Amino acid sequence: MTDHYDGRRFHNPNPVRRGFFDFLRWQMSRDPGEWKRRLAASPAPSPPQALPSERLRLTFVNHATVLVQTAGLNVLTDPHWSERASPLSWAGPRRHRPPGVRFEALPPIHAVLVSHNHYDHMDLPTLRRLAAAHDPRFIVPLGNRRTLASAGITRVVELDWWEPYALSGAVTVHAVPARHWSKRGLLDTNKALWAGFYLASPAGSVYFAGDTGMGDHFQAIRRRLGAPGVALLPIGAYLPRWFMQPMHTSPSEALEAQRRVGARYLLPIHHGTFPVGDDGQEEPVRDLRRAMRRQGVPEERVWILGNGESRVLPAARFRAARDDTFQRQSRAADTSTRTSTPKDAKIAKNKRPSDYP
Repeated sequence: MTDHYDGRRFHNPNPVRRGFFDFLRWQMSRDPGEWKRRLAASPAPSPPQALPSERLRLTFVNHATVLVQTAGLNVLTDPHWSERASPLSWAGPRRHRPPGVRFEALPPIHAVLVSHNHYDHMDLPTLRRLAAAHDPRFIVPLGNRRTLASAGITRVVELDWWEPYALSGAVTVHAVPARHWSKRGLLDTNKALWAGFYLASPAGSVYFAGDTGMGDHFQAIRRRLGAPGVALLPIGAYLPRWFMQPMHTSPSEALEAQRRVGARYLLPIHHGTFPVGDDGQEEPVRDLRRAMRRQGVPEERVWILGNGESRVLPAARFRAARDDTFQRQSRAADTSTRTSTPKDAKIAKNKRPSDYP
């Protein structure tokens, strides 16, 4: 039995203590930022069908959906092509920005990584479409197989934290810890595990955090698996801070997480598509840019992509010479154990600060 499961429910080593009355307090005092009714956008050019083992390409589709292509494999994280992040077709967070890649334009999908069972990350209508059109392997944390089975999806691999699974002879995915929680119905809180994923390939490694708050799991991932080339870190749904802080990193915390895990590049995710927090549509990116300026983070280290935009991880022989200073900063971050700040704790429930250290 895993040490983060008590026989009934999973838990975090550093608990997320938020309950129904906290949620009710938030709902009764909401101060949502601005979201445009619907942003029109033309889908980006279709991604290539496959990439060789020496190349790694990432395409930001929307929210927490990223297409990772390397070594002949195409992998999707938390795929979401539906109109709402909700169990209901007529209520719940509605899409405000279309996916950057049309579903029909996807290359053959070989694997799907699902971080946890919240509706903005585990979208069963999209997973059913993927199963029918591509028949990929679905990689999920412990306890999530039954939810996919309820949708008729059977090619499922469940992983515990730190457990690896070989997608091919060249590419391995590891489930890694995240500081979050799970709930899909009325009585199933934390009965399924949540996780991030670390994808190791010849062209480099990708760390997909899923949803997470701050914690020492970032340093643990680096120690056990190495510093990733790219970290896909959430920057949205961070307001109000008094409620979201344990489970969702703020934009400036994402920069801290990048340093702790030692990633050369940060690709911010979880923003701009579904209004699942009080932050506005453009607020996470705006606060991220402010934090970058204040902390002196070079723009080349943070890939702020529009829906459908792609980046290719630079070849190791070109990037090595540029990494000395950044890696020294990352090693120094290993000594930090901060999971929250006094300023975080003192934020008034209706105050909208420009950023959080």
